Amino acid sequence: MSYTTKFRKEVMRFIDKGNSIKATAGQFSIGETTIKEWKKLRNETGSLEKRPLNRTHKKIDPEKLRAYVEENPDAYQYEIAEHFGCVQNAVFKALKKLDITRKKNDRISREGRVMSTRVHRGNRRNTCGKDTLH
Repeated sequence: MSYTTKFRKEVMRFIDKGNSIKATAGQFSIGETTIKEWKKLRNETGSLEKRPLNRTHKKIDPEKLRAYVEENPDAYQYEIAEHFGCVQNAVFKALKKLDITRKKNDRISREGRVMSTRVHRGNRRNTCGKDTLH
């Protein structure tokens, strides 16, 4: 749960008046560790603003994956995994997150590796307990 900056300042004013961390935690119904983290944040930054999250992609950059799939529409997931230096399951999850489906069509048995790639841009709507794309 994220607390507003206004609430954080109120809690810190209560601490600054000489109240203990334990008493402050009880007064405001928050954890002692939370108060300690806020004190540390204020000492380090001079502010109680939330720190921005620095999230990075663990294995596969989504834009690079999208570009690779557009350039190599017939590549299997294991081939994509080799290209990005990860396991096939990571590719599966990244494609799913990007809402890119890779469905083999009927021509595959007759013509070899022919695949269709579809990027869904529509909304998902729940119908009868199943996700369908529209």
